Amino acid sequence: MYDNLRIAARLREAAERLDEQGDNAFRVGAYRRAADTVDHCDVPLRELFGARGAQGLRELPGVGPGIAAAIAEMVTTGRWMLLERLRRPQHAAQGRERVMSYVDDEGCEHECVVIEMPRRPRAPASSLRK
Repeated sequence: MYDNLRIAARLREAAERLDEQGDNAFRVGAYRRAADTVDHCDVPLRELFGARGAQGLRELPGVGPGIAAAIAEMVTTGRWMLLERLRRPQHAAQGRERVMSYVDDEGCEHECVVIEMPRRPRAPASSLRK
């Protein structure tokens, strides 16, 4: 059930980020409703997807084809490209971005976005002297 909680959290995060960006209220609400459904689902989504595919996911209340595809992506790859794009700061184009996952000492898994900014070339020491 850990996957279900993680997927629900990602759906909620996407809803919040879309809402902050002024996206369509119906789309934001759809992600929130799907997150609630996933939270209360008694069957691990990985098992449901493995047994019934995307059709099994679409049969969940509040999960349409788009969200079913998102859940399938998370179940199969452990990532969700839409959420990764939503996490990018406005200045991300200036640097290389990576999503990193790690497990803390208590066994909780975390994800963070790391932006590696290009290094500026140093001016030669001789050009700094007057």
